[in-house]
Amino acid sequence: MCGIIGYTGKRQAAEVLLEGLRNLEYRGYDSAGIALFTQSGLKTYKAQGRLSQLEALLGENLPDGQCGIGHTRWATHGVPSDINSHPHASGSVTLVHNGILENYMELREQLLRKGRTFVSQTDTEVIAQWLDEEYQRDHEPAAAIRRALPSLKGSYALGILFADRPGVLYAVRKDSPLIVGQGQGENLIASDITAILPYTRDYLLVEENELAIVTPEKVQLFSPIGEPVDREFCHADWDVTAAQKGGYAHFMRKEIDEQPRALEATISPRMASGHIDFSADGVEDAFLSDFHSIQIVACGTAMHAGMIGKYLIESLARVPVSVNIASEYRYSDPIVGKDDLVIIVSQSGETADTLAALRLAKERGARTLAIVNVVGSSIAREAERVLYTYAGPEIAVASTKAYSVQVAMFYLLALHISRLKGTLSAERLSACEKALLAIPQTVKAALETSPLCKKMAADLAEASDLFYIGRGLDYCLSMEGSLKLKEISYLHSEAYAAGELKHGTISLITEKVPVIAIVTQPGLQEKMVSNMQAVRARDGFVLAICQEDAVLPSDAADRVLRLPGPAIDPLFAPLAAIVPLQLIAYEIAVLRGCDVDKPRNLAKSVTVE
Repeated sequence: MCGIIGYTGKRQAAEVLLEGLRNLEYRGYDSAGIALFTQSGLKTYKAQGRLSQLEALLGENLPDGQCGIGHTRWATHGVPSDINSHPHASGSVTLVHNGILENYMELREQLLRKGRTFVSQTDTEVIAQWLDEEYQRDHEPAAAIRRALPSLKGSYALGILFADRPGVLYAVRKDSPLIVGQGQGENLIASDITAILPYTRDYLLVEENELAIVTPEKVQLFSPIGEPVDREFCHADWDVTAAQKGGYAHFMRKEIDEQPRALEATISPRMASGHIDFSADGVEDAFLSDFHSIQIVACGTAMHAGMIGKYLIESLARVPVSVNIASEYRYSDPIVGKDDLVIIVSQSGETADTLAALRLAKERGARTLAIVNVVGSSIAREAERVLYTYAGPEIAVASTKAYSVQVAMFYLLALHISRLKGTLSAERLSACEKALLAIPQTVKAALETSPLCKKMAADLAEASDLFYIGRGLDYCLSMEGSLKLKEISYLHSEAYAAGELKHGTISLITEKVPVIAIVTQPGLQEKMVSNMQAVRARDGFVLAICQEDAVLPSDAADRVLRLPGPAIDPLFAPLAAIVPLQLIAYEIAVLRGCDVDKPRNLAKSVTVE
């Protein structure tokens, strides 16, 4: 969600900040602003709306200054407006904030009693005022920050400027991501590495309540009690071009096409010897064998990947698995302990509800395994073990390639656990491993359905409602297909287990209501055909997605999209069938004139509850 960028060095800071904010637009926002040290002092510029509104405010001649902070805001406290936009200032303090201050009303009341007044509705202005109150005691920035932090309840990543400390950035975090980038004669702070890649690929991870003091010449890191911290810088193994469109109209379309490469990068290193091996990840066999049950915890798309994971692990390894929505997990008083493996799934590794669920599972003694895409993220650091998916940067808000590699990781886990438990024959295990190695090419072939998906999208774009149905793995897949459509096209859609149609949902099927039926599982095809015919009998419009060799009755569907190439082992069909679902959602969104990469009201990384 909200994005932070800060710069101090020799360049024009306004240009750097604006470029950093452009690279953070994908996170979702409704206003933007910057603050700069100029020749006439510390100045703030901010505007509601897209970054173009801020650029119009600044004009062609950008204000001078070589140090500043910037922010893209996604409203939580206070409506989107110029006043509520960040940065916020009070006295000597100007700051930007990602996160939520949970006790802001209590602190606000205390500050009002001290005679302070507020101009915004935000929790962030409370932080600025509270910090300025501390700063006025001794005008020592580090001491003031350390005194202020214990009073702040909630999550925060703060980029701070003090009016009488030109050229110096101060940064601190709790439960929200924050990094420091190291350049040559210049240094930066940011909430996401994409913001700093044009200037450096070397960055430092700021830990909970550590204070970073950043000048053009050096980066200093201090513990919560003020002791110097010595930590090595990380190095990003991809550059800014990986986070650019590369000629595509949208990041989402580019990322759909990147799935074969992402799958290859995720699968192949774990199967270098022809068999699955997690030893290079530091995940030993004993960690994946000595437990009674598995709990998968995730949100949104990652939760849908977990649904497929449940099916795979239970059917292949014969281990009971539950899938839990992270935002509900903490409040359901889950039965979890030392005999359980909790698998935490998050693309960003910063999802607030998922991080909280991880901490609860650890408190109760469960072993924890994270599946994340971002190296060094909060979830990756706090889980006992971590398996990284190598999707590379995913910029579009609606996840595509990150979903596919999460699903691929569950295939790897399910097959490996089945080997450890001896639940599959050697022949079946070997066949599955070979099929998994071939998946990148299978997905590459599925991308050839793009022209047909575009044509089919034209049949669906004017609908007001759309339904997805499937059975078994296809039902899990239909949930993700429906979510993709809702996210980017704003077309109402729902996914149902096909057998549930007769239990109420079929009352919603009327003339020309479109239904996408996923039919990749031969053992369930006969049942699916009956469900499809029931829809058509009520004048619904059926689009079937099936394997190349599937034989469907002529009256089962109005349109049929076949996955190209030889028949796929049904177990692995979801990784191919997701491609046309993604493409159809994308093409519908384009036809409806939607902002594909930045859907309304959505954020890429949900770092607040």
